[in-house]
Amino acid sequence: MDNMDPQYFVSKLGLEPHPEGGYYKSTFASEERTSDQELTVNFEGKRRLYTSIYFLLTSNDVSHFHRLKSDELWYYHAGSPLTVHIIDENGEYKEFKLGLDLDQGEVPQALVPKNSIFGSSVMGDDTFSLVGCMVSPGFEFQDFELFTQADLLAKYPQYKDVIIKLAYEVIPE
Repeated sequence: MDNMDPQYFVSKLGLEPHPEGGYYKSTFASEERTSDQELTVNFEGKRRLYTSIYFLLTSNDVSHFHRLKSDELWYYHAGSPLTVHIIDENGEYKEFKLGLDLDQGEVPQALVPKNSIFGSSVMGDDTFSLVGCMVSPGFEFQDFELFTQADLLAKYPQYKDVIIKLAYEVIPE
């Protein structure tokens, strides 16, 4: 078994292409639901308490800048470290590296706070990263917002390099 081959994981885990880049598969979803009446999140209808996915990204792709209305917890599983790039609600840029080399500042799990704009990229060439992502309240595509380079450069010109790398020029159909 060559478990350092991304196609191995795509095939064995049944991953499919994700609109933000990379591959994913939904794994768990709460049977319980909540509304925005109990929370400081604003959405229509009800949401599952949590949803969880596998997410695989190769070094040939990026997870494009997007925003969710919910917190997202990230968990490292396999492959190379993954850098998650965040522009938070206050316009501050930060990043964390998901991985197991704690001496190099990597962390096995981390939180992307709700309403942050974020994307990710794999560290290294010709490699991949397999992670898990748990969203609470649960993920729904209607709460998913992608950004163009123009959108973000107008608001955050100081982050030009990472915006050019992680934002779409034009959002794909």
